[in-house]
Amino acid sequence: MKENLLWVEKYRPQTIEDCVLPSKLKTTFLEFVKNNDVPNIILAGPAGTGKTTIARALANELGLDCLLINASEESGIDILRNKIKQFASSMSLDMEKKYKLVILDEADYLNAQSTQPALRGFIEEFSGNCRFVLTCNFKNRIIEPLHSRCTVIDFNEVKINDPKLAATFMKRLQFILEDQKIEYSKQAIANLIMKHAPDWRRVINECQRYSTSGTLTPEIVTTGESEINELVKHLKEKDFRSMRSWAAANSDIDSSIVFRRIYDTSYDILESQSIPPVILLLADYQYKAAFVADRELNLVACLTEIMGTAQFK
Repeated sequence: MKENLLWVEKYRPQTIEDCVLPSKLKTTFLEFVKNNDVPNIILAGPAGTGKTTIARALANELGLDCLLINASEESGIDILRNKIKQFASSMSLDMEKKYKLVILDEADYLNAQSTQPALRGFIEEFSGNCRFVLTCNFKNRIIEPLHSRCTVIDFNEVKINDPKLAATFMKRLQFILEDQKIEYSKQAIANLIMKHAPDWRRVINECQRYSTSGTLTPEIVTTGESEINELVKHLKEKDFRSMRSWAAANSDIDSSIVFRRIYDTSYDILESQSIPPVILLLADYQYKAAFVADRELNLVACLTEIMGTAQFK
C-alpha cells in the first residue's frame, strides 16, 4: 500500500549538503556545522526556498534539542514566553550540548510594536543556553533591535534563473518520481521548475498533485505563458467577467508570476504615463500576497485596479 504522505515532508533534506542552495549560502551553513556553533540568525527570503529546512537541518546535524514555533499560528507574547521558557529550562537530552535551538518560523507575522520587542527580551534572557533562528519572507518587517542581535542571511540569492540550481533540483525530482514509481518526462519536470522556481516547496507539491494518475507528462504541466497572455488580453479589453473567470480557472499559477509577467510586458501593453502607477500597484499587491488569507481575491483586486486606472496601447 502506497504511503499517503506529502512528498515535501517525506523527502525533506536532513543535512545541509542535501539542501538545494547556491554554493555561497551552503558554505556559510556548513561552516556553522564545522565549528559546532550557530549564532542567532534571521533567514530572510521568498517562500519555499528552504529557510525552515536549513534551520531544521542545522539542528539535526549538530544534534541539538530543537523547538519549532510557527509565529503565524502562535504569535501571543505569553504563549511564546511560556513555550520558550519551558523549553530553555528543561534538561537537555544530551548533557554535552552547550545550547538548544529555537526556530521561530514566519517571524515577520509577529507584531512589530509588541511581540517582536518582547522576543528581543527572550533572546537576551535565554542567551545562556538557547540560540534563535528566525525565518521570514520580508526582513524589513523585522525590527532593527532583532537585526542587531542576529546574523542576517538573505535567501534572495536563490534565483529563478540559476541553471545549476535548476539542474540539481531536476535530479532531486527525478529521484522522488522514481522512488514513487511515477512515469515521467524530463520536459514535464522542466516545465514545473520554470513555472514555480525558486519556490522548491511549491515545485514538489505541484509535482505530487500532477502525478496522481501515475504519470507526469508535458501535456499535463504547462508553463502558464499562454494563460498569462490571455489575461493581458482581458485587461486590455477591460473585460472584468473574463478576467475574474481567468483568475478562478488559473488559481494554480502563483500570483507572483502573474505580477512579474505584467511588469515584464508593461512597456509593450501600457501607455507610458500608466507604467509607473501600475508598477507601484504590482509591488504593493505582491507584498500583500504574503499575508492575505485569499490570494485569488488579492490578485483580482490588483487586476481590477489596473483595468480601472491604466491606459492600454
